Amino acid sequence: MVDLQPDQLRTLDAIATTGTFEAAAQELGVTPSAVSQRMRALEASVGQVLVRRGRPATLTAPGEVLVRHARRLALQHAEVLAELDLGDGDVPELTLVITGDALTTWALPVLADASSWARLEIVREDQDHSIDLLRDGTAVAAVTSVRAAVPGCRSTPLGRMRYRPLASPAFAERWFPDGPTTAALSVAPVVVFDRKDDLQDRYLGQRAGGPRHHVPASHEFLRAVELGMGWGMLPDLQSHEAEAAGRLVGFDDRASLTVPQYWQQWRLHSPTLDRVAAAVREAAAAHLR
Repeated sequence: MVDLQPDQLRTLDAIATTGTFEAAAQELGVTPSAVSQRMRALEASVGQVLVRRGRPATLTAPGEVLVRHARRLALQHAEVLAELDLGDGDVPELTLVITGDALTTWALPVLADASSWARLEIVREDQDHSIDLLRDGTAVAAVTSVRAAVPGCRSTPLGRMRYRPLASPAFAERWFPDGPTTAALSVAPVVVFDRKDDLQDRYLGQRAGGPRHHVPASHEFLRAVELGMGWGMLPDLQSHEAEAAGRLVGFDDRASLTVPQYWQQWRLHSPTLDRVAAAVREAAAAHLR
């Protein structure tokens, strides 16, 4: 029977987090030689290479499995100490992946409330790419558009966010005087969040788009569209005030995209994680379609 030593698992986690054996040693308060010895012992125990030595050090697939296990144990350990009032006032730490649009429109208030009883690290990532951070063990839960559960996780539907193509009134008048024709869309500037953002391409379909500006922050993305840098796909939850004030207009009323939202989280017994999940589901039910 393979005996997984806690100190070896913590060392593997530290290597994954810091990227080098030296930095992991510093974080753990041991020597780099001790880190190397622990890794050799752990790899010998499981009979597989867990870490690709390099700068940075990276995990193999078996290494990712063990890091997820190590982080589950760390969370449960922190919860046990807190329940026994032995944690020196510390609260369990959770790393969550939340899309920028969700943070801007509905998720931040509920996460702010959760910060009173959990220490949160919020990672912003594109909704289609957030599951990568679940898969490699970086995060314990994520808001994502991917329905299929990551191995070791469960997936719960939250609702849908609707996006529509919007622009400033002056921009729409200049670039779309006859509406969003194929010719007009091929030259009109467009704002995209980052190089992973495909919402504008999904709206365009097979049509060519104009020159692109990248604005990788949700509030600034909205402002960039308001200021006429280009047109962009914006969620109704974010754009309604600007539309009501006349700063934004829809230039293609027939077009919209609905993006499903799912909450994916590790399959483990964790009162803290389950409490966060319940709060997120409640907030989503109040805001999403």
